[in-house]
Amino acid sequence: MRRQVFARNGAILAVLLMFGSIGFGKVPIIFDTDMGNDIDDALALAMLHTLTDRGECQLIGVTLTNANPAAVPYVRMINRFYGRGALPVGSALRHVPGGDLDNYLSAALRTAPASYQESGIQPAAEPSVILLRRLLAAAPEKIVIVQVGFSTNLAALLDSNADSASPKNGMELVREKVELLVAMAGDFAEPKPEYNVKLDIDSARSVFERWPTPIIFSGFEIGRELLFPAESIQRDFAYTEWHPVAASYRAYSKMPYNRPTWDLTAALAAVRADHHYFGYSPKGRVHVEKDGATRFEPGGGDRSYLKLDATAGPRILEALTLLTSEPPHLGVAK
Repeated sequence: MRRQVFARNGAILAVLLMFGSIGFGKVPIIFDTDMGNDIDDALALAMLHTLTDRGECQLIGVTLTNANPAAVPYVRMINRFYGRGALPVGSALRHVPGGDLDNYLSAALRTAPASYQESGIQPAAEPSVILLRRLLAAAPEKIVIVQVGFSTNLAALLDSNADSASPKNGMELVREKVELLVAMAGDFAEPKPEYNVKLDIDSARSVFERWPTPIIFSGFEIGRELLFPAESIQRDFAYTEWHPVAASYRAYSKMPYNRPTWDLTAALAAVRADHHYFGYSPKGRVHVEKDGATRFEPGGGDRSYLKLDATAGPRILEALTLLTSEPPHLGVAK
């Protein structure tokens, strides 16, 4: 096979975070995902690797809320493709009914070249809360969490006790070490239950109401209006004979199809707040109803949600497709 090695770019533009906080250099990112249920998680992870390559953020860990046995090996495989095989991956804390699907994980793993496969006996992944506590405690600066799955891990983090990683409890640790949480969750256009919320309502309520730092929500209505084009999968990922994201996209559903970019919009908003892709609601509070529907109450809080101007759609989609399909700077595409 032909080997193509892509040179690493230097660090680029400073990143402006919402709520008046300005950070220069790389924004540390933890990606909390239910990888395997929908294909947008895989696309979003690829995009965060590219943004790390570009120096716009620093992906420091991935935590899972999908307890499917293939989820950890799959994420590790993606990380190896992008040259970050040592990136820590946290396993799901528990089974979430209806939330441990394998819609492309095993299919992509079966077709992966040997260089991206796990060889020998691999160490078990740390439970996500243990990894979250360890990453937060060790972080020299405040980090941003991108949550695109269920709220299971982050609710458990808030309730965690002091341990060997930190003498602080979860609430104290989050308050000290987290700058911002960006969550793909809820529906702020219609009072309907959204998947990431309704599968673990109690955890979502706990996080949305108790989380001690600002939260930005990318609601169901945002990604629904921005469809990732099948044409990009067929064209832009062809720089290598096998690409994990392209293989996963083809396994998820019959091609050609265009899939909503729910999780990608959360990742983009977390890293590129200064690009003004989206508008924002006023600040307020977000409540979770008994059926999993979300209700926004303006005023008296530090939660807000993304708003989409229809004229911005083409520009956002261009960014999403380019960042998702960019060849890895550290990895070796074969």
